Amino acid sequence: MGEPRRKWQTNSLAFPPYYVVLNPQLMPSFLKSIVGIGLLLSAITAHAQGVIAVLPVADSVLASQTSSPPRLRPTATTWRVAVPVALIGLGYIGRNENFVDEAKEAIQYETREAFPQFHSHLDAYTRHAPIVAAFALQAAGLRGERGVVPFTLIYGLSHVVNSTLTSGLKYLVQERRPDVAADFSSFPSAHTSEAFMAATLLHEQFGHAHPWLSVAGYSVAVATGTMRVLNDRHWASDVVAGAAVGFLSAETVWRLYPVLVRRLPRHFGQKMLLIPTYASGGTVGAALAVHL
Repeated sequence: MGEPRRKWQTNSLAFPPYYVVLNPQLMPSFLKSIVGIGLLLSAITAHAQGVIAVLPVADSVLASQTSSPPRLRPTATTWRVAVPVALIGLGYIGRNENFVDEAKEAIQYETREAFPQFHSHLDAYTRHAPIVAAFALQAAGLRGERGVVPFTLIYGLSHVVNSTLTSGLKYLVQERRPDVAADFSSFPSAHTSEAFMAATLLHEQFGHAHPWLSVAGYSVAVATGTMRVLNDRHWASDVVAGAAVGFLSAETVWRLYPVLVRRLPRHFGQKMLLIPTYASGGTVGAALAVHL
C-alpha cells in the first residue's frame, strides 16, 4: 500500500510511460493477464447464452400479504442490453488516465513480454468462422430456428448495424493502437465485433437445440479477440467493447426482425431479390433489389 510509484521500463519495446503501484507479491503474471482477457470475453459469452440468472417474481400470495410496494426486477432483455452497454462504457472511459487505462496497459505490457514473437493472420479468418458454419449447417440439412432466407436477411442487417456502430465508435473515440501511435482506430475491435456477431447468430439459430454449437462459436470468437491482443493490434478494452457491440448488433436484429416482417405489406417478399456481392480484398456482401 505504501510503496513508491515506479515506472514500467523495457529495453526491447517502445512502451508509453505511465505509473502504477508495484507490489512484488501481488504483481500478476502474464498468464493472469491472458486469462483476464478470456474471462472478460467469457462473461459476454455466458451472458449471451442466458447463464446470467434472472430473479423470479415473488409469489402472488406472499406479495398480497406484504405492505411494501412491489420491487422492479430486471428482465432477461434488460440484462442483455445493460451488460454489453456497461462493458462498452467501461472501455470508453479507458481513453483517459484512470484505473481502466492502467489495467489495459499493464495487460499489454505483460503480453508483449510473454509473447514477443507472436504474429498470426488467423484472426482474419476466425472472425467469419461462426457464420460460415451456420450456413454450412443449413446447407447440410440441419434445421434452425428460422429459414435460410430470413437468416440470410438477419445476417445482412446485423452486419450493417455492427459495421455502422463499430465505425462510428472508432471515429468518435479516436483511441490509438498499441502498435502504431499514429493510428487512432483502435476502439472498438472490428474483428472481435464481427466474430461475436457471427457467434451470436449461430447461437440463436442452432444453439438452443444444439448447445455445443454455441460453445464452439463463442470459443472461436473469444480466440479471435485474444489474438487481436496477442498481435498487439488492440488493447484488452478494445476487444471487450468489440464483443459487446457484436453481441448487441446480432441480438437487436434477431429480435426485431419478426416485428419488421409483420409490418411489411403482404407479398412484399415476392418483390425482393437478394444478390451476393464480392469486392477486392476478399470482401463479401449482399445487395437487396426491390421491385416497386
